[in-house]
Amino acid sequence: MFQLHQGCDEYLGSGRVMDKCGVCGGNNTTCRLVSGVFKHSLSKIGYHKIVEIPEGATKINVTEMVKSRNYLALRSRSGRSIINGNWAIDRPGKYEGGGTMFTYRRPNEIRSTAGESFLAEGPTNEILDVYMIFQQPNPGVHYEYILPTEQPVGPQQPNHRPEGNAVNGQGGYDNHRNTKQENFNPAGGGRDPPRLPDNQVPVAQPPRRVRDYNWKMAGATECSASCGKGQYSIFHCVSRLNHAQVSDALCDSSSRPTPQEEACNLQPCPAFWDIGEWSECSKTCGLGMQHRQVLCRQIYANRTLNVHTSRCRDLERPEIASTCQLKICSEWQIRSEWTACSVPCGLGQKSREVRCVSNVGDFVPDEECNMNLRPIDVENCDMGACAKSWFYTEWGNRCSAECGMGVRTRGVLCLTNHIGSLPLEGCGSERPADSQVCNNGPCENRIEWFTGPWSQCSAECGPGSQQRAVVCLLKSEEAFTVMPPYECSSLERPLSQQSCNLKACGAKWYHTDWSACSKTCEGGFRVREVRCLSDDMLSSDGCDEQLRPAQRENCNPEPCIPHIDENCRDKYFNCNVVVQARLCVYDYYKTTCCASCSRVTHRQSIHRGRS
Repeated sequence: MFQLHQGCDEYLGSGRVMDKCGVCGGNNTTCRLVSGVFKHSLSKIGYHKIVEIPEGATKINVTEMVKSRNYLALRSRSGRSIINGNWAIDRPGKYEGGGTMFTYRRPNEIRSTAGESFLAEGPTNEILDVYMIFQQPNPGVHYEYILPTEQPVGPQQPNHRPEGNAVNGQGGYDNHRNTKQENFNPAGGGRDPPRLPDNQVPVAQPPRRVRDYNWKMAGATECSASCGKGQYSIFHCVSRLNHAQVSDALCDSSSRPTPQEEACNLQPCPAFWDIGEWSECSKTCGLGMQHRQVLCRQIYANRTLNVHTSRCRDLERPEIASTCQLKICSEWQIRSEWTACSVPCGLGQKSREVRCVSNVGDFVPDEECNMNLRPIDVENCDMGACAKSWFYTEWGNRCSAECGMGVRTRGVLCLTNHIGSLPLEGCGSERPADSQVCNNGPCENRIEWFTGPWSQCSAECGPGSQQRAVVCLLKSEEAFTVMPPYECSSLERPLSQQSCNLKACGAKWYHTDWSACSKTCEGGFRVREVRCLSDDMLSSDGCDEQLRPAQRENCNPEPCIPHIDENCRDKYFNCNVVVQARLCVYDYYKTTCCASCSRVTHRQSIHRGRS
């Protein structure tokens, strides 16, 4: 038996239904479905535009794909906030905007994974903008709506456009370019209807049975409330011949229309304060602020509308701001004392451990503490003047005189020493000699003042000196006789020495004296500091490494001779047992087994020295 329902043309049994384009008995060809998913990654907390809903849109559905701490927001192009505007979160419910009624849903069940959504039947009478209040990674927002088409689109030719344009934010919100995918499909679902083969005739529908009795609307119930509520339609069974009311049993109960709620008592209900949810706390720790939206609203004709606050003046207005504190802020703690200075002398650094600690005592990243209040963890330290040492080069190979007595020189310099293990207390007054006598054999004399040729410069490079022989000679036919200098005093005496500088040395090796030997016997070592210095006595790396003087050498290789005490003797024949039992540490056994204990002590000291 066929069930009779009231068609969209208000006739029972007509079978006409609204298509997705809102056309009674239509075939879904007068509109197109626009859909897409906003998946853009965001980084800045705040409002970000995700899509605009054009004027004339119907069947609007904007749904967050997974529940998150983000919120959806809706505002008109004229700038009026409809849902979740001005950093205040509205409660789920119905909100009028753009000429239609939006249903705002936000599932609160703990186990639910469904996200927020806006739903509206439409059509809209202006452009509306949808925003996301971003607070955590975007899980994706699906949106769809239906738009009327000027030219009908045949169901066999769906119009697909895989890529859409970027959405540009307006009205003072942050603009973020994003790529959305919009699919334009006929509202019938985007699939071609099945085609019948050319040689196949459609199956005829069986004729409907004409019924003698039918359901007819005969009024409505009493209004269920005194304001802003609705009433339900009443249906009676009537005869098709004379429209007289008969028993309901004569009509098919399964075809009885479902009662529809209709508006009644349309006068507005008393105004009330509608309180939104608290916003996020302005600070992640410590005392902050949170806000909520408080609107004066009234229910009128089954619609909840925003009204002027003067209508709620007789009601106590709820607070719109409140203090909040998610947790106690972390604080800086000094976890160690200052370390020793990094250098034994001169200027160095010392440090200590500074950590950011939560209110429960855990170490947390430094960013959770106030960086402006961070205690210093590195500080300069002055260990006083460093020790100084005499540095000098090797002796020069050239004598200042080609014959007779002359001198040769070397460079001598007092420099700061950075090797802390050397027992040096300063350069002192005992400056090493920078010249010594040399003799290249006798020279021949001349009459009067005899001046020999200038010797080679005492230094192959850098400052040096040159000498020449100046003697008073008496020349005769047979020979030359050396005379006392005063014999030539009436003559101007030539210079016998002058400074010279053949060339710049560049870099040269300098070294200090050897330190004391680390051991007096059984082989030790001693060290000295070696530096490469330029002509202006600054550190350099231009010296030949193959000529670098040794910095360490062995010393005192002779074996150590233990002192033998004739009174040190073993008083027992089995003192070897005392040694094996390691009893020599006790004074009694050390005396009664003196010889055996002394030998083992000597062997142990030799072993430690070698190691």
